[in-house]
Amino acid sequence: MHIEIIGSGIVGLSCAAAFAERCCDVTVISESNGPDESCCSWWAGGMLSPWCEMESAEPLIGELGVESMAFWSRFTSTYRQKGTLIVASPRDVPDLKRFGRRTQNWEQVKEEQIKILEPDLAGRFTTGLYYPQEAHFDPREVLPELVAYLQEKGVTFQFNKKQSDDFLKIPTTADYRIDCRGLSAKDTLKDLRGVKGEMVLIQSSEISLSRPVRLLHPRIPLYIVPRNNGVFMVGATMIENEERTRASVRSILELLSAAYALHPAFGEAEILEIGVDARPAFPDNLPRIVQMGKTIYLNGMYRHGYLAAPAMAKKVVELALSGNGNTPPSSSYTGNS
Repeated sequence: MHIEIIGSGIVGLSCAAAFAERCCDVTVISESNGPDESCCSWWAGGMLSPWCEMESAEPLIGELGVESMAFWSRFTSTYRQKGTLIVASPRDVPDLKRFGRRTQNWEQVKEEQIKILEPDLAGRFTTGLYYPQEAHFDPREVLPELVAYLQEKGVTFQFNKKQSDDFLKIPTTADYRIDCRGLSAKDTLKDLRGVKGEMVLIQSSEISLSRPVRLLHPRIPLYIVPRNNGVFMVGATMIENEERTRASVRSILELLSAAYALHPAFGEAEILEIGVDARPAFPDNLPRIVQMGKTIYLNGMYRHGYLAAPAMAKKVVELALSGNGNTPPSSSYTGNS
């Protein structure tokens, strides 16, 4: 079966892997020169935290996340399963308890245990929640690794190919076209919207973290994810706004202030980069598969791209292979349908 995939973000690459592993002939078509700053995947934190996400997400996200973790652990060299630590200032301890009631697979940790997990946070927090099964990686290292893996599997890439309306209207010669364009698919998926996310990359030699640390914040779910060479990703906002290039002053102040609240050493860190993009989301913030003839859309990952994409890609494969090359009526469903 020949499959044509539009888009080289994490959704398109996950679909390419799922189809290639089922021995399909796969072509990925991308406007960019591969996954880069033009896709939401580039700006992600790289946290695989299905249990933490249950604090505000539907149960489906947790189920997809657990399944997707198995995918990432197979070949990603930067995969680190060191868990997630949640902490809060003394005045926000009630929020920490509420966070625990809404989530699963955590252990309560006190000051001495926090000191063992993250020595540089010793004495700063008296209680927290630890999710030992969660993991993280650096998306900017994972994306090229995934492309290399797909090339080894025989996937063909057509980079720098403009995807005009005329191009997309031309009937594909493939058995199926899988549309993974994210917010660009808003021309067809009318209820798709953008949710602005902002992040900051900072560098410090004065503090070290081994795992993602979330600091409960009254307005945004702040997290700090360690990367190599003393680099930390601080993110991320969720604003109902489709602006994809400019960060707001308030958001950056809040992110940096929260990092400083986690540890004053972050006050001396250097700002390497401020990133902005708009995540594609449907009204219920759940991913959705929409079939229109020979075109299958996979979209609406919201802030759960790395958690949901590999598992949802497998559902797209099952849908396409069950069609046996025929063109079924238009249909739409989320991953739990």
